[in-house]
Amino acid sequence: MSENQDILDFVQDSKAAYVLSNVAEVVERILTFIPTKSLLRIASVCRLWRNCARRVLRTQQHLTWVSATGPSRTNAHVLCDVLVEEVEKVFLLPKTVLAMVDSESFNGQTFRYLQNKAKRNRHSLDSAESLNLLFPKGCDLMGIATPGIVLTPSGSCSNLPQEIQEGEAGFAVMFPNTEGIHIKPFHLCKKTISPSALKEAGLVDNPELRVVLLFFYEAYKSGGANFLTQVLEPLAKSKALIAGGLVESVFPPLRHCCSPGAYGVCGLALSGPKVQGASVLLDQDVTNAKAAEAAIRRLKAAKIPERNTLGFMFACVGRGLNYYNNQPNVEADAFHKVFPNTPLFGLFGNGEIGCDRIIKDDYTLCDTDTDSLQHEYTTVMTLVHFG
Repeated sequence: MSENQDILDFVQDSKAAYVLSNVAEVVERILTFIPTKSLLRIASVCRLWRNCARRVLRTQQHLTWVSATGPSRTNAHVLCDVLVEEVEKVFLLPKTVLAMVDSESFNGQTFRYLQNKAKRNRHSLDSAESLNLLFPKGCDLMGIATPGIVLTPSGSCSNLPQEIQEGEAGFAVMFPNTEGIHIKPFHLCKKTISPSALKEAGLVDNPELRVVLLFFYEAYKSGGANFLTQVLEPLAKSKALIAGGLVESVFPPLRHCCSPGAYGVCGLALSGPKVQGASVLLDQDVTNAKAAEAAIRRLKAAKIPERNTLGFMFACVGRGLNYYNNQPNVEADAFHKVFPNTPLFGLFGNGEIGCDRIIKDDYTLCDTDTDSLQHEYTTVMTLVHFG
């Protein structure tokens, strides 16, 4: 007997049958306690429940995340293990997912998967592409593999963020489809970059563009530097906030136009009147906890509310524990001290993209000097507000 039939039989046989079949206010209140995946299943019980479920879904569309640290219990990466369980408990319908994992563990898991395809199953996610199975059809997944991870443990915005430069770790931030906010994933490589491709990605001739999260992979291949300049040059002339970094790889394959090992960029273009952004650059002069806090506190001038806001930290692999004389978590702790109710996510990479951007109105980001968007041994600390 199906799950829906079991529910229907219970309703018909119980004294609450009339209420649960006719009183929308009661049904709707009960459904607010049901995770989204189960809510979609029971919405097919009857018309009343379907209409109530739709209303509940519209009110539950707040971004959420799942994060995980190792070691994994299976051959899959620890984020895959945790997502299998936690995605069943999520109270939103994700439209876009941004996932980041440590490259050492994740790339090793993918290699082992390719050697053992026959062992693949639903509860042992051995490849990057298998993550797609966990999210609804039509959901855009953008995955980043990078040397180090910055994450906030699942459960509460006020949890202490962690800088993880060694060991297995990852997170997946899930964005719903929200009115007034348009999140467009993009991917560009040397075969596809052109003025029309930039326009199609929403990166140029887009008056509503507010924030671009940008990740450059295989950066040190011949021609990579010139390619990145091609991407950043038109963005530098815009009024949008640009932030990101140089990473190891991306997953799943976003297009089949690139040969293995080719360089390219991917990211998220965030547009719409409800999107706000601000960032500060922690340069090489920021060498202690007090200086880090002072630099991050400058973000307060943007007056961005903490509700529905994410923090992003894009740091050089040369910073972190060793940079601060073996003091762990210095920059993440400083961010949490200034913004105690804003979750922080990000990466340690091979270069940083961004600059100070706390100016409103008619401010042009960095004129035409794209070098001012590219850095080494720095941290770009960013706030993005989703209305």
